[in-house]
Amino acid sequence: MGFVDRSQENLLSKMATGNGHGENSPYFDGWKAYENDPFHASENPRGVIHMGLAENQLCFDLIQDWIKKNPKASICTPDGVDAFRDIAIFQDYHGLPEFRNAVAKFMAKVRGNRVRFDPDRIVMSGGATGAHETMAFCLANPGEAFLVPTPYYPGFDRDLRWRTGVQLLPVVCESSNNFKVTRKALEAAYERAQEANIRVKGLLITNPSNPLGTILDRETLRSIVSFINEKNIHLVCDEIYAATVFSEPGFVSISEIMEEEITCNRDLIHIVYSLSKDMGFPGFRVGIIYSYNDAVVNCSRKMSSFGLVSSQTQHLIASMLSDDEFVDRFIAESAKRLGIRHEVFTQGLDQVGIGYLKSNAGLFLWMDLHHLLKEKTFEAEMKLWRVIINEVKLNVSPGSSFHCSEPGWFRVCFANMDDSTMELALTRIITFARQSEELRIQRKRQCWASNRPRLSFSKRRMDDIMTTQSLLSPHSPIPQSPLVRART
Repeated sequence: MGFVDRSQENLLSKMATGNGHGENSPYFDGWKAYENDPFHASENPRGVIHMGLAENQLCFDLIQDWIKKNPKASICTPDGVDAFRDIAIFQDYHGLPEFRNAVAKFMAKVRGNRVRFDPDRIVMSGGATGAHETMAFCLANPGEAFLVPTPYYPGFDRDLRWRTGVQLLPVVCESSNNFKVTRKALEAAYERAQEANIRVKGLLITNPSNPLGTILDRETLRSIVSFINEKNIHLVCDEIYAATVFSEPGFVSISEIMEEEITCNRDLIHIVYSLSKDMGFPGFRVGIIYSYNDAVVNCSRKMSSFGLVSSQTQHLIASMLSDDEFVDRFIAESAKRLGIRHEVFTQGLDQVGIGYLKSNAGLFLWMDLHHLLKEKTFEAEMKLWRVIINEVKLNVSPGSSFHCSEPGWFRVCFANMDDSTMELALTRIITFARQSEELRIQRKRQCWASNRPRLSFSKRRMDDIMTTQSLLSPHSPIPQSPLVRART
């Protein structure tokens, strides 16, 4: 699919024949492995379970109930069809006023109503993907760069770089301090850029973090604001996971820092938001740019004409987000369910001594499998990842695809599946960890110098852990459905 006939090179553009999209990455290869052999409880119980997609599917029942009770919200129902003409005709790319008002109100509510957002600064985009590219176009020229703390979302390499020509320079964060962003790391990255004669135009942060599932505390945010103000560079804050925080400490938005009495050029601060994660609507492609810079608002609004949110979607979202009672319930229930998922998943890992970064947000966990590496290299990480994909049949994402500086870390998503699939995935992980430990002990005892046995599952053992029937066994590592117990 990605192969381009060399005879076409002179007929097509460099973009069409190049690899700037970045699909040749383990992050996307895992998705392809799933697509080639997707798990299905009855039709393909031994297939690959997709744990590489940060999607929030835990509260669809709440959304469905609301839609049933509010049929007028859609122009494609008998109850709402009277509004069809007014919504279906051309709409200004500023967006429906009721949509911008509702989004501004929702953004404030997600942040505990500690701040307010001006609807006139709400700019639409085709998801956070389009919002990030628009920000790159507005803030930097080809060849200029953004600093990005590692590990970071692999899609940034596509979103900010592919069509803009902008560079991303890593700010190396380490496990020794839980991958916190420090002033020392920021200064080091900035100095490396200067030495390479690369102009730094901004810093991109994700809060809460993808893939870490952690939040940036108030002091760290203040330090970051101080840094970008001193360097006179932009700060782009990706806050698309703002409502996925399920335990203390609570989320602190950069907008709250801007309300404090700090010295900072407000023209340097920009927020990227969407409804893909907080509401579970990635297919609606609702991306938002909110900038404190008037010129950026004006430019990004003009550019938004290339990736608008459909007026039908705007109409539905405006109605839904204007329902205060529903929104309050949804935010609270979503956090509760995410917390339960996180607790059950981490308890399963605890059973077999698998480490993970302590977190309280997001739709994923940053899992530590360095003890399963044959050696502390990224090559060993890739070998382990292939075993997990091909034999354990789980699509998890290796840390190297997130530009992690240390091998052995993996992002594993837990909110994009139902309870039974989640239990099966956890069973596979637990079984794999136990067999790996048994193999390690066996190797240690025998002290083989060469021809070491390959890490694999016997067919009988694989049959045991690949089928959902294993979950019903009293010998299952997680018997009696803890997910169900936690819900009741």
